[in-house]
Amino acid sequence: MASLLVQVGLFKEAEELLFALENNEIFDDLIKGYAGAREWEKGVFVCDFMKGRGKVPSRDCYGVLVDLLVKVKRTSLAYRLAFDLVDLGVPLSVPLSGDELRALEMVMVQLCIGGRIQEARNLVKKVLVLNCEVSSLVFDEIAFGYCERRDFKDLVSFFVEIKRVPSVKAANRVMNSLCRNYGVERAGLFLQELESLGFSPDEVTYGILIGWSCREGKMVNALSCLSAMLSKSFVPHMYSYNALISGLFKVGMVDLAREIVDEMIERGTLPDVSTFRVLMAGYCKCRKFDKVKSLVHEMENRGLIKLSLMENPISKAFLILGFDPLSVKLKRDNDGGLSKTEFFDDVGNGLYLDTDVDEYEKHLTLDLEESMVPNFNSFVGKECSNGNLKKALILVEEMLCWGQELLLPEFSKLVRQLCSSRSQTTSMTHLLEKMPRYAHKLDQETLNLVVQAYNKKGLLSKAKTTLDEMLQNKFQVTNETYTAILMTLCKKGNMKDFNFYWDVACRNKWSPGLEDFKSLLVLMCQQKMLKEASLFLEIMLLSHPYLKSDICHVFVEVLSGKGLTDIVLLALKQLQLRFILDDTGYNNLLRGLCNEGNFSLAFTVLDDMLDRSLAPCLDISVLLIPQLCKAQRYDKAIALKDILLKEHHSFSHAIDCALMRGFYNMGSIGKAEAMFREMLSKGFSPDEELCNMLIQGHCQANDLRKVGELLAVAIRKSWVLSLTSYRNMVRSVCRKGGVWFALSLKNLMLAQCALDGHIIYNILIFYLLSAGNSLAVNKILAEMEEKKVVLDEVGLNFLVYGFLQCKDLSRSLSYLAIMISKGFKPSNHNLRKVISSLCDAGDLQKALKLSQEMRLRGWIHDSAIQTSIVESLLLSGKIQNAETFLDRMGEESLTPDNINYDYLIKCFCQHGRLNNAVHLMNTMLRKNNIPISTSYDFIIIGYCAQNKLDIAMDFYSEMLNWNLKPRIETLEMLVQRSCQDGKTELAEQFLVDMSHGGETPTRKMYCTVIKSYHMEKNLRKASELMQAMQENGYQPDFETHWSLISNLNSVKAKDTDNGGKGFLSRLLSKSGFLQKK
Repeated sequence: MASLLVQVGLFKEAEELLFALENNEIFDDLIKGYAGAREWEKGVFVCDFMKGRGKVPSRDCYGVLVDLLVKVKRTSLAYRLAFDLVDLGVPLSVPLSGDELRALEMVMVQLCIGGRIQEARNLVKKVLVLNCEVSSLVFDEIAFGYCERRDFKDLVSFFVEIKRVPSVKAANRVMNSLCRNYGVERAGLFLQELESLGFSPDEVTYGILIGWSCREGKMVNALSCLSAMLSKSFVPHMYSYNALISGLFKVGMVDLAREIVDEMIERGTLPDVSTFRVLMAGYCKCRKFDKVKSLVHEMENRGLIKLSLMENPISKAFLILGFDPLSVKLKRDNDGGLSKTEFFDDVGNGLYLDTDVDEYEKHLTLDLEESMVPNFNSFVGKECSNGNLKKALILVEEMLCWGQELLLPEFSKLVRQLCSSRSQTTSMTHLLEKMPRYAHKLDQETLNLVVQAYNKKGLLSKAKTTLDEMLQNKFQVTNETYTAILMTLCKKGNMKDFNFYWDVACRNKWSPGLEDFKSLLVLMCQQKMLKEASLFLEIMLLSHPYLKSDICHVFVEVLSGKGLTDIVLLALKQLQLRFILDDTGYNNLLRGLCNEGNFSLAFTVLDDMLDRSLAPCLDISVLLIPQLCKAQRYDKAIALKDILLKEHHSFSHAIDCALMRGFYNMGSIGKAEAMFREMLSKGFSPDEELCNMLIQGHCQANDLRKVGELLAVAIRKSWVLSLTSYRNMVRSVCRKGGVWFALSLKNLMLAQCALDGHIIYNILIFYLLSAGNSLAVNKILAEMEEKKVVLDEVGLNFLVYGFLQCKDLSRSLSYLAIMISKGFKPSNHNLRKVISSLCDAGDLQKALKLSQEMRLRGWIHDSAIQTSIVESLLLSGKIQNAETFLDRMGEESLTPDNINYDYLIKCFCQHGRLNNAVHLMNTMLRKNNIPISTSYDFIIIGYCAQNKLDIAMDFYSEMLNWNLKPRIETLEMLVQRSCQDGKTELAEQFLVDMSHGGETPTRKMYCTVIKSYHMEKNLRKASELMQAMQENGYQPDFETHWSLISNLNSVKAKDTDNGGKGFLSRLLSKSGFLQKK
């Protein structure tokens, strides 16, 4: 019972029951149920309650709770439960599962993000005891946490304690932090400590030391690091070479700068624009403009820049360095005294800079400084501004390797731009996973875009996690975000989560735009969420009163198009004071009603429309006119025709054809022909469309002679017959046994519509088999094989069904096997019919074999299929096999949502297998299918027969809750069982309830209760019931009656209603033994 309450989400009721029972297994189910419903407080409470009673929740419970607490950012609680989870595995050294370990790792990461490094450290040590491998992400986050606190001593002690070596990424972060805050010398010493732990630095580690050494002017140290790097066969990065060049310029070793470039080229690393830029900055600072000029030409030769014939190389260099060529100029001093000369070129010309020299020097110094330690934040920001997201992501990867941190503004900007590109959603996801600290700090604007991007990509789990975090932090969620997640959930059919976020969105005054309203409404209709659709309409009308008309039009259009006109009409009735349909709304509603085939209601709407002097559009009118005729509303059809002719005179042919079709529908062939003659009198020439309509009309009237004449006209004029005309003709002639005519029609159609060959053959096969003519079908199949026309899925389905109609089960099975072998799924109807036929023929093994084929393909077994197979198994005495078959249906999810087990419930009850019957009933209820009263009757009678009155009464109460009426036999059994169990008052209550409900208890029920009261010596009750029994027209049997009288001799009773007459006298009088005088 508790498990069932949990399954249907009645957690409070389950909780009350469980606290009384204290059952471990069901406690676990309750905790998991709360976790699934996101009610983490109640889940933790039940978990703590169990522990307080000395019980231990399962590891699964801890796992789902920890996972949920991580998602809702309840880190302290997650940490406590994580410790308990690990403790469960410690005594037996049971390793953690993959899901458990991932949940614990997320706890560790969250602890690090929150600055709780010691707790993360403790949890890591506890997990490592179980010989579980913790992700490097966790170790990195702990290292980053120590970095932020600048607690490098504890960082080393942590890795010593766990006997692990930090990752290169973590070590480089530490090295960069040490260099920035304490200098390169301290960093070098720390590197030695790490190496003693077994850490192996890479080229980036040495590159960090080189860059910071150059910035500090310690070129000996920088060159020493370069030497160490080369000795380990590492290839220095371009950043390292640029740093060395810049550092040499800084300390005045200008001539060595070029040697670094030459060695760089010699080792296979070609200089790029950044290297030449450093060289230019250094030479410009030293006023060696001849070298600057040669660098520009070298860049041109390497294809790094383009230099026009008229372009000055020095001006180009200034441009590359970021100067404005108009504000920074190199000029020759033409004054004879060289009063302005600052320096000389190689040929002795006096030169000077025409610029603000201080700003010039400052700019070059900054360029050289930034070249020593790359400013990745600046690089990433620049690429984002240029829209080069791929390059920006590569730079972020490099940045992390070089131990630098991306600033939050640049990180947010990059994430927003990635969200705007659907092709970059995966990259955005990886970025957030790699940098959880920054993901945790994103603002609400960016997080809204992240949720929307996840939904566009279908990453529902990530979208929900991010949105839950936003709601937890009370961030503002935009309308677009709510709409995005609701649309994704609706597409996937995840109604549980949809309802949750729907409620949240409504509470937060969510109000989507008109286009989003339409898109989401379409999805809601597909999922049959009709109540929510109506509520959605109300939300939109309240949020956008100025768009009332547009909103209602969208609602009518969408729901009418989805076959939900009943909901539209109900909504319109409620909105009649606020909104009146115009012609667009009426047309949408009428189109929907016509598509549903609900023409009687369409006629009512049409009347209302015409009363308001509005006319339906042409396409709807030509649908309505034939149906009006068919409904004998000829006058209305003519009136509609006249209205249309006034507004659409140029379409008079289509309107006349619609009326003619209507005459055929109502069987008025004479009127149709008169209409045709009238059309001819107007000068109308019959065409292909009209000929087809006439053929279909005369087929409907079963006038094959006229059909033949029209067919002759069509052939003579080379008109193409429609497939509808062909189908009608084949159906008519097959019914009359005209096989030769049907075959001739087939040949004609194949000549006219070769591309429709499959359809033509399929129609012919269907109607021939429907007429029982399997011999003709054999000829057709032989012809198809000869022409190499392969049967399609529709044709094979027709053959399976048709041969069953012809009582040829073996041929039907043969084509069913062909269908399955070709990867086609037979129609559900055919599967039902074949299995039913096999079971009826006593060939149960073949039915089971077919079921096995269906199971292997995951095909649903509907109610009829399961009933046929299980009934046959039960009739064969294979009860255990029947039970196994049904269990397998449930385990493999092969049971449809509309399952009906009523007949099988009866069968299992008749075989005394009540548990199976109850299981089938519960399956129906879980899928929202209410069993019929007979099912309850059989179960109640069964439990009464087993002397289990309490259980029988539970089912009786449930039956009444569903407003189901028990059979008299069921009530008689309950009364009998109650009396046998000494619960005579309960038995009497059944009689009272029946009387109050307007029913008369049976004589047997009265006698049973009277005898029970008699045996209990409760003579007053017995006599009262005997009186009620007689008032209802029953006479007690003599034995019971006389026995009761004999026991009343000593009773002295007075009855005010009988003028003091004795109780015995009254009883005898009522019984007819004393006659009135």
